[in-house]
Amino acid sequence: MSDRVSVSIASHIAHVTLTRADKMNALDTAMFTAICETIDQLAAESQVRVVVVSGEGRGFCAGLDLSNFGNSEEPTALMPRTHGLANQVQQVAWGWRNLSMPVISAVHGVAIGGGLNIMSGADIRIVHPDTRCGVMEMRWGLVPDMAGYPLWRGNVRDDLLRRLVFTNEEFSGAEAQVFGFATETSEVPLERAMALAETIAQKNPDAIRAAKRLSNMLAHASDEAILLAESAEQEQILGRPNQVEAVMAQMEKRAPSFS
Repeated sequence: MSDRVSVSIASHIAHVTLTRADKMNALDTAMFTAICETIDQLAAESQVRVVVVSGEGRGFCAGLDLSNFGNSEEPTALMPRTHGLANQVQQVAWGWRNLSMPVISAVHGVAIGGGLNIMSGADIRIVHPDTRCGVMEMRWGLVPDMAGYPLWRGNVRDDLLRRLVFTNEEFSGAEAQVFGFATETSEVPLERAMALAETIAQKNPDAIRAAKRLSNMLAHASDEAILLAESAEQEQILGRPNQVEAVMAQMEKRAPSFS
């Protein structure tokens, strides 16, 4: 645990909280490092079936802490791929999509710039309708470079995304849902996210992880590759103890007990 991110695990659900509330959870160097370390920690947690990401205090994440980065004497090296396909800046958003288990973001208050990117890395994004959202990089003469483009692909209409990037106009959580950035809105996003996580945690974890792998293929793989992957994933699930337990629990009308 750091002074930027906290993690609590219970009932196979990991609740990750951004804990820089005094700065609206804005991203400084320590926050980037803490989020990346948290993602690495969760990648090794075989007992975690779902992750929920939220922000402490009045907002989810207010984007970059420009006061922190403005004091840097040298620009951050962006080209080295330090985390697989991504650099560290991209990993704070891309890393959630790359985890083997589903990730749900619970968003309130503000999710602009880097905050919107982190939110977008989740498989399911629950947003308060009044949340302030925005692709803000153009305000500072920059382009979005925190994995937003591959995460928004397929969710946000192309011409609409271009407008939002070019103008850096703000939009609400309700509009985020209409635009495709958010999955749904809720007056109590964290409660809704935790309830959804509890539902997912009661499903066969082998099948859930396989379903996430298949979902991650949709944006780039051919029909042939996806059809083959469906068969390969199913072959590894059928008849295995957790799949049998899922069937028995349904038939006996009881909670499942997965290994």
